[in-house]
Amino acid sequence: MALQLDGLERHGELVFGRDRYSPTVREELLAMSAASIDRYLAPVKAKDQIKGKSTTKPSPLLRSSVKIRKATDEIEAAPGFFEGDTVAHCGPTLKGEFARTLNLTDVHTGWTFTRTVRNNAHTHILAALKAGVHEIPYEVTGLDFDNGTEFLNKAVIKWAGQMEIFFTRSRPYKKNDQATIESKNNHLVRKYGFYYRYDTDEERAVLNRLWPLVNDRLNYLTPTIKPIGYASSGDGRRRRLYDQPKTPLDRLLAAGVLSPAQESELLTYRDSLNPAAMGRQIADLQNRLLQLAKEKTEQLYLASIPTALPDTRKGIRIKAS
Repeated sequence: MALQLDGLERHGELVFGRDRYSPTVREELLAMSAASIDRYLAPVKAKDQIKGKSTTKPSPLLRSSVKIRKATDEIEAAPGFFEGDTVAHCGPTLKGEFARTLNLTDVHTGWTFTRTVRNNAHTHILAALKAGVHEIPYEVTGLDFDNGTEFLNKAVIKWAGQMEIFFTRSRPYKKNDQATIESKNNHLVRKYGFYYRYDTDEERAVLNRLWPLVNDRLNYLTPTIKPIGYASSGDGRRRRLYDQPKTPLDRLLAAGVLSPAQESELLTYRDSLNPAAMGRQIADLQNRLLQLAKEKTEQLYLASIPTALPDTRKGIRIKAS
């Protein structure tokens, strides 16, 4: 606590005589127990939503008609089965309209498709799904989603049936059932698109210029590892085993589901990619996102946080000496 207070004072964040901060408050803070600190910070932590919010709304009417896929089910042995999810670009508040990003990831190869839409209305989500099926360079045979209404609705289910795409859902509140896409939400959407609030046409346009570059970098140029089992070490401990690092393209080629012409086309495209130029383009687009949304999001975040300092007139519990 002393280290934190010294740093805040040194940088002018805490000043005696401002916002009820005084030498007396400092001494009481230094004497405060851990339980009291947690109690006073509970309202702040409850509203500290800068890392994004869950926006999944269950669809009870259609859930019973969609098969459940669990984390313990057999791993798909061929490319084409994708886990999908949406990421809410709401910043610290769910009020108003904000962009959503649809993310699809192949469980077998790791191939990823990403697209930002205006909101999670089923018309926008369905349009993004259709774009994904069209742009992914091989057949999409299955889709697995959570229980959100943006996926479990008549329009999406009917479209999947017409396309002969196997449609499943995860169990409610079981994130391990969608471990692949949950990882991609952080490593792709949040890493490259940040946690800011995006709610304008320009911001969505910038995101949709960013995602093809990111998808190409990850699909063609970034090796990943996949778990393949467990083994016991000499001391009896169980450890996870992984395969050799491969790019999603390499895994796709190894699966043998493409024609020679398709393989040649994808390899030619990979050879045309300039990693350095892609990096510069990604950085430029990220800088534009910062210009458009950083200050707006931070202002919304600050407006949602009450003062963290306790009111000394009400007294503070301290450890018994």
